[in-house]
Amino acid sequence: MSGFDLSALEAIVAERARSGDAGSWTARLFSAGMEKAAQKLGEEAVETVIAAVSGDRKALVSESADLLYHWLVVLALAGVSLEDVMAELEGRTGRSGLAEKAARAPGPGD
Repeated sequence: MSGFDLSALEAIVAERARSGDAGSWTARLFSAGMEKAAQKLGEEAVETVIAAVSGDRKALVSESADLLYHWLVVLALAGVSLEDVMAELEGRTGRSGLAEKAARAPGPGD
């Protein structure tokens, strides 16, 4: 496995967002704002689900990459770091998923 990880992708997203390069999809997404970036994240989530349900491994890998990229763009636009998300996940590891969910306030879909 290469040294490439989500932290490296997060850094690339930040760099390209600051670049203002009209040829950069990331810079264009940042200039379009949260609504457009969140829309793209939703589209990629649906495409990932479709690939998973259809059993198309190649599409699942590709769509998952798109999903993670757009997720990091949305996080960056919101001022939330990958480290923030990882700290939240780490805090949840000491209890079962069911206990953790029961401890949270009800939200959409609960």
